[in-house]
Amino acid sequence: MSRIIGKSKPVESLRKLIERVAPTRSSVLIIGESGTGKELVARELHDQSTVKAKPFVPVNCGAIPENLIESELFGHKKGSFTGAVGDKPGLFEAANGGTLFLDEIGELPLTMQVKLLRALQERVIRRVGSNEDIKLDVRIVAATNRNLEAAVKKGTFREDLYYRLNVIMLETPPLRDRKGDVELLARHFVEKFSKKFAKSLIGLEQGALDALGRHRWPGNIRELENAMERAVALETGEQISLSSLEGSIQGSSMSSSDVGTDIEFPDFSLGSVSIDHFIEKVEKELVMRALSFSGGNYERAALLLKCSKQRILTGSNRGQ
Repeated sequence: MSRIIGKSKPVESLRKLIERVAPTRSSVLIIGESGTGKELVARELHDQSTVKAKPFVPVNCGAIPENLIESELFGHKKGSFTGAVGDKPGLFEAANGGTLFLDEIGELPLTMQVKLLRALQERVIRRVGSNEDIKLDVRIVAATNRNLEAAVKKGTFREDLYYRLNVIMLETPPLRDRKGDVELLARHFVEKFSKKFAKSLIGLEQGALDALGRHRWPGNIRELENAMERAVALETGEQISLSSLEGSIQGSSMSSSDVGTDIEFPDFSLGSVSIDHFIEKVEKELVMRALSFSGGNYERAALLLKCSKQRILTGSNRGQ
């Protein structure tokens, strides 16, 4: 069964590509926004491959200090540096025969990019402090939320390494483009966290579903998962209610078409209209909605509208 939840067209297309790519041993580059499930895709590639019984080893290239990356990836010999009290195999050796997933590959320093390129080209690695090459059979799956083509042009990412990694490219779609999948994922996470917190929640109320469906999800699946964990932890009823969701998501329950419903747009049949006066009316409407949502908190309303507190005070007093 696929790890990837969803029935939207972008997800169905991604699944089909994974099915075709997984049996090969070609390097794969997964691109996509943060939180879109790139590691999930990498694991799916491994699980559908001919070496699924072999190790899947993930490594976050952006989380390892620069002075330790080489040792982490390739291993080291005893005494090769301060603290090297014994021989240690690296992550390449740990993944031998299987898949090495290099997440955030765009964070890799240029000095390490050269050494990684050699490992990919020659299928050998050399531990820090050693003169012996170790032959390995490792499939490389890399991922990034950066534009590597732009990085190549800037000189921060090697062009030869980019093409060595980018034999096959897969793109994880953002959640905002996956129509219908938000509800499926939300229900999945409610079930997951209900078990974790020993609760017996049976789904989500319609108001909560409407808010989730309208939210833009800049943090993608990761943001949705965190939101559902919080909601399950806070919910006291049988279903996730709107009030259990974060304020920013609750605000999404008001559709964009609702904004400005109290404002009558001119048809110019009675002559000209002052655009400044009209904009003031629109601004006051937005300010009053922000104040209502924030419970009358001027500072929070200012944050919601990305403006100064003084502008909120001025906007709320217009027409009085």
